[in-house]
Amino acid sequence: MSKEKRNRAAGYFCSALLALMPAAGRAQAQQATLPSAPAPALLLAHVASAVPSEQNQPPMGTPAPSAVPGAAGNAQPADMGPKLTLGQAEQVAIQNNPRISVARLLALAAGQVTREVRSVEMPQATTDLDAVDAHQNSRISGGPYITASRILPRAAAGLSVSQLITDFGRTHNLVLSAQSRAKAQLEDERATELDIKLTVDQAFYQALTTQAVLRVARQTLAQRQATGDQVSALTKAKIKSDLDLSFANVQIAQANLLLLDAQNNEQAAMAALNDVLGSETDEHYTLVDESGGSPPPAPGNPDALLETAFGQRPDLAALNDHYAADKQYATAERDLRLPTVSALAAGGGAPVRDDLIQSSWYLGAGANISVPVFNGFLFSADAKEAKLRAQAAQENVRALRDTIARDLRTAVLNAQTAFERIGVTQGELDQASLALDLAQARYKIGLSSIVELTQAQLAQTQAEIDFTTARYAYQTALAEVRYQVGQ
Repeated sequence: MSKEKRNRAAGYFCSALLALMPAAGRAQAQQATLPSAPAPALLLAHVASAVPSEQNQPPMGTPAPSAVPGAAGNAQPADMGPKLTLGQAEQVAIQNNPRISVARLLALAAGQVTREVRSVEMPQATTDLDAVDAHQNSRISGGPYITASRILPRAAAGLSVSQLITDFGRTHNLVLSAQSRAKAQLEDERATELDIKLTVDQAFYQALTTQAVLRVARQTLAQRQATGDQVSALTKAKIKSDLDLSFANVQIAQANLLLLDAQNNEQAAMAALNDVLGSETDEHYTLVDESGGSPPPAPGNPDALLETAFGQRPDLAALNDHYAADKQYATAERDLRLPTVSALAAGGGAPVRDDLIQSSWYLGAGANISVPVFNGFLFSADAKEAKLRAQAAQENVRALRDTIARDLRTAVLNAQTAFERIGVTQGELDQASLALDLAQARYKIGLSSIVELTQAQLAQTQAEIDFTTARYAYQTALAEVRYQVGQ
């Protein structure tokens, strides 16, 4: 190509670039006089500085105009609503969640069972009011029981009192069994609170993840919209092809899809958080991450935490209490074959009575010893059943200890892996951001195609999502470790 043709092409190129520049930049480029630099190179450098870059994009969370109607224009910002910390969420859930109320009510009911069983050891008093009229000299002639058959007309009132003297420890063991079950119910209440706290932590960090991903999606849309606008302008100036514009529009459409999915996931996560908080409303919170910049290190050897878990897990303590209750009940059922000694007393008066009842008042006392002789092996079967159930409860304790050991080791390994993923995804994000900067620079000066730029944008977006997910996945893993330890 001759020198004249090259100059003519450069002039056309400069005219096109001047048409793309803002007014201020165009005036500055026209007034610039740099003899040592060709005009096309000067204008290209100016255009490159005017194109939005990774460092000049809007801050994370800033909404951007959408190329798809209704995608980003109706998006609710993630920072709207009352602020909520993790500690506040746990307190609200413990106060409002119905599972906590159910566990507390069952614990109170179990306490009343203890009083019911202990009532057998207390005196039993009964007041009787009788008014009887009968045919003269009539007798009760039928019935399966041997009793006094004469019916005497009377109007009387009396008081009967009975007191258990001893059943050789059976009632005492029944009381101890009821107390152990009440204690187990209290441990179940505490276990329910730990379950709710873990569920709150999981829902809270999931909602934090979705809000962070939503901010990434908005930033991604803003970046790709800016790139699309630039490519559109260059296409109109016949500097870039329609293929570049098509690739840019595809990237904008994908960014809108990412934003739609992020909005849906964020709203679903907020609904799950409201559910565990015991709220029927669709409250939208601004979640506050108090974990700080640098996450704490992952726990080390899980065997060091195992004994702590065995001593603090409320569900294990509840099973131990159930086992103790079953043992005490088995002892009580064994004592059914022993005698029962009780005292009886009755007194009262009959102001209206038959002539055969000579005294207007009565009083009597006595003792009763009940000795079981034979009842078809019922008592022995009851004792055997209770003993077998106690043995089954002991095996349940052993099974839960094995499960706790497995779950704790798994939780610690998951936390260690999640901690390592933070470093890996941080490196991935750094490299993806660097690659995007280089791809943008290469595309601006025409050294690469739109395909390289779009691949770099996709990699950078995925790296940001991976890093955000890794951060909150590690916090969730730490919450799981705390739960397995019983904290």
